[in-house]
Amino acid sequence: MFPVRYLRVFLLFLRLSLAAEMEYRLNFLLGLLSSALTLLGALFGLVLLYQGGYRPGGWAWEEALLVLAAFTLLQGLGSTLLAPNLNKIVEHVQQGTLDFVLLKPLDSQFWLSLRVFSPWGLGDFLLGLGLLFYAGMRLGLGPWDYLAFAGYWVLGALMLYSLWFLLATTSIWFVKIYNATEVLRGLLEAGRFPVGAYPALYRVFFTFVVPVAFLTTVPAEAALRGETPLFALFLTLFLLLLARGFFLLALRSYTSASS
Repeated sequence: MFPVRYLRVFLLFLRLSLAAEMEYRLNFLLGLLSSALTLLGALFGLVLLYQGGYRPGGWAWEEALLVLAAFTLLQGLGSTLLAPNLNKIVEHVQQGTLDFVLLKPLDSQFWLSLRVFSPWGLGDFLLGLGLLFYAGMRLGLGPWDYLAFAGYWVLGALMLYSLWFLLATTSIWFVKIYNATEVLRGLLEAGRFPVGAYPALYRVFFTFVVPVAFLTTVPAEAALRGETPLFALFLTLFLLLLARGFFLLALRSYTSASS
């Protein structure tokens, strides 16, 4: 019954968020337009990169589109769930409303991570899926290839969530950490391109320091070549446990606004 209870609470959060946001339906069209322009800019960058028959890292044009599709889908996740929720942790600490979150009969991390759903990022999901199926059709991908892509994309999404939540949690000690989250988002922009397109030093950095490669390149490789690195699963579990442990540790240092 425990998971069912949290599922019902999440669906309630979703319904309440949609009811509030649907009062401004024009925002969805504006968000879709913004997503389309962002994707066009990324495609233009790929066009410049592939001029003259150049194949960065040995990746063909359609293969690079798979990487861009994974990145665009992650952007959708960031806009719909991560940014609306995790960026507000700083506000909760600043305004003292984190006290009310901790008093609720729900897991605090669950509440802080899933309380708000913003539909204006769905445009990125739609465009990302369109790009994925277009590139997959050109490459002749089958159902199992799409399933492999989806599986490793989910792992990448959990990694992104863990890193974002880790940074947001530091606001309990260092209240103003907006710049840190922006740095993370800036580094993730590197995921627009296959990691093999970067020099060796950058490949090491984007694999083992900030795991950008696991967010976008690995899902594409799983779909294209059937490569299924178990390290991605272990890294995901490690980051999830690290984020959870770090959050519990931070709460021990949290000083209630009413104390």
